[in-house]
Amino acid sequence: MFAVFKTGGKQYRVAAEDKIQIAKIKGEPGEIVEFGEVLLVGGDNILPGSPTVEGASVAAEVIDHGRGPKIISFKKRRRKNSRRKRGHRQEFTLVRITEILTEGRKANKTAPPRPQREKKPAPAETGEAGEEAAAKKKTKRATTSKKSKKTARPAAKTRKKPPAAKKKPQPRSKK
Repeated sequence: MFAVFKTGGKQYRVAAEDKIQIAKIKGEPGEIVEFGEVLLVGGDNILPGSPTVEGASVAAEVIDHGRGPKIISFKKRRRKNSRRKRGHRQEFTLVRITEILTEGRKANKTAPPRPQREKKPAPAETGEAGEEAAAKKKTKRATTSKKSKKTARPAAKTRKKPPAAKKKPQPRSKK
């Protein structure tokens, strides 16, 4: 299921668990915010809005607030001794879409738990199994080091300047 919603004068197509940057909104990291201006809800059956879909909303968790890269605006009028330089950094909010709601349902006020990665158990270093594991590690290290040498970029070639030619003193003319 996906939805198209509008915020900050822009439209975004999102699905559950998407991360997007939007214009800065109020909200602390970890807080759930709702966007009510949903223009389209899609999936098995499409619900277009006219102009918005009644009872639909998009819930998102605020992850972080930040600022984009610096944009420099430089204006110059030639031969007039006139220059102006201004910098600007646009503020944004990074959000994770938690759910797409239809039929007037309300969003959960707590974010759903994030799935954790499973940690691989460390092999026992004693006995025969430990020796086999150590041998595999050694061969794996050897193969990866060979690959890294092949894929490593060659050092940048620096262009050496030729040695300066010594100028021979020119004989002075006799007067």
